Amino acid sequence: MLNCRTWAAIVALAAVLTASPPAVAHEEGQDNGPTHFICDFAKGYAWTYEEGKYRSEPPSELKLEIGSIDLDHQSASLIIDGQGGADLKIVRAINANHFLEVVNEGFLNLTTIYDRDAATGKYPAVHSRHFGLFGQPVFAQYAGSCVAQP
Repeated sequence: MLNCRTWAAIVALAAVLTASPPAVAHEEGQDNGPTHFICDFAKGYAWTYEEGKYRSEPPSELKLEIGSIDLDHQSASLIIDGQGGADLKIVRAINANHFLEVVNEGFLNLTTIYDRDAATGKYPAVHSRHFGLFGQPVFAQYAGSCVAQP
């Protein structure tokens, strides 16, 4: 049977091992990285679900812009034809930021931009779309990269 000191040591160790890492302290307004990206997604697949089966095919190339990135307030804008478009929410992660668009019909688009690749100067990225047409699931996932804009 374990004594009180052993139990206390086990509980303390468990608390240390399961604790969340400390948040990175930064002052609001501090440089948190680029505030505008142009992204190009040339690879990927789109899936549709019809008659009880999934069917996949390569989608057309996708280009998009994300601007007005404010990591402190977790907001950004999807830029369409050079003008502000949909509002985006940001979820921050270690070495990446996720940009979430909730479409009017409740469907979701998610773009994840990872930290800059020192070898290429680009930011690896993934874009996923989850929607439906006429009651059937349709979704796509693209791989590509983004370039920071001044």
